[in-house]
Amino acid sequence: MSSSSPSPQDAYVHGRLVNLVRTGRALTRPALEQETGLGRKVVTQRVQQAIDVGLLEDGDLAPSGGGRPSRLLRFRSDAGHVYAGMVGATEMTAAVATLDGTLLGSLHEDWDAAHRPEETLEVLDGLFARLARRTRTEPWAFGIGVAGPVDFGTGRLVDPPIMPGWDGFSVRSWFRERYDAPVWVDNDVNLMALGEWHRGEPRDGRDLLYILADEGVGAGLVSRGAVFRGDTGAAGDIGHVQVTDDPSVLCRCGQTGCLEAVTGGWGLVRQATARAAESPRLAARLAERGSLTAQDVGLAARDGDPLASGLVQHGARVIGTTVANLVNFVNPGTVVVGGGVLRVGDTVVRTLEETVRGRTTRLARQRLTVRPASLDFREGVTGAAILAIEHLFDPSSVGLWIENGSPVGHAAPLQRTAAM
Repeated sequence: MSSSSPSPQDAYVHGRLVNLVRTGRALTRPALEQETGLGRKVVTQRVQQAIDVGLLEDGDLAPSGGGRPSRLLRFRSDAGHVYAGMVGATEMTAAVATLDGTLLGSLHEDWDAAHRPEETLEVLDGLFARLARRTRTEPWAFGIGVAGPVDFGTGRLVDPPIMPGWDGFSVRSWFRERYDAPVWVDNDVNLMALGEWHRGEPRDGRDLLYILADEGVGAGLVSRGAVFRGDTGAAGDIGHVQVTDDPSVLCRCGQTGCLEAVTGGWGLVRQATARAAESPRLAARLAERGSLTAQDVGLAARDGDPLASGLVQHGARVIGTTVANLVNFVNPGTVVVGGGVLRVGDTVVRTLEETVRGRTTRLARQRLTVRPASLDFREGVTGAAILAIEHLFDPSSVGLWIENGSPVGHAAPLQRTAAM
């Protein structure tokens, strides 16, 4: 294979051909010629090169429309693998995926990450190592989600409210010191939204607003397949929208009256603890362990405890009011509700949906779907894998590494291309 770098134009052409097959838009050589306007010789050469490195393969004959039948082309999703990770304030998940975003395996770990980025990534890397042995794979790229705003161009966290020890920390740099593979880092809720847009059911391709209701509260918006990050990566940080003037509702970010201080898991725990005497179940739990958890409150609400149910339902209505304002502004086709709130039961999603529909304009709610997340709490790692895959196979990127058969060793130019 040639050791010289392809021209940007050649790289783009090669990348476009591979992507047309990968996405199913053109599945024969004549279809590629028609879609791109390229000549038969160029298409034949480029396709053969992609076959030689294992990205494409010939399949069965296409149905004949008259004349000589063409052979179908298939994208080989098993040609390589991407590693996906999600790091929250109190837990993390690692996964391995094929090049179409199918998860081959995942591992979960409860972990307090808020003040120790180095230790946290050591644990995450240990999960990746276990998955590598189990699946017998090596990473072509990494997609990592973290609980806070991210400077997407550098993979560095910027003033994360619930992960204060991570401010200015570059997740990308940490992994690049250990792997010669490209690394893309994004806010965790952005990746949950991306995972649901690509793999959630029903899959309708409409703009999607994902609402995370867990320890914290956040949002992610995907429009026409693209994540909306905002100018500085702070888009979607709705947990710190002010929803009450009560100065006693102090948030972890230092402000007062924030949405997640009222409705986030930790906010509900604070309220339940102060009123535990109203609930024999929560009072007993508090006396036994000295503290309550969000899971305690959620399970009590699911089982009909009046105090817990009231707090959770009130939280759902407050979140629904905030979401209604977002729906009026961005007009998504789908609102997906995810996070630990789903473990409480269907009533929370119903309450949230009723609040949203009651507070949106007729036009904004006319075709609106509100549903729970559908990927069994794996939408985050699914989205992280897809983030890496979409950047690896961007038409401007494929040609940079295809001659070597994998993107390993080409991290810097790939990340520069993605940041443009």
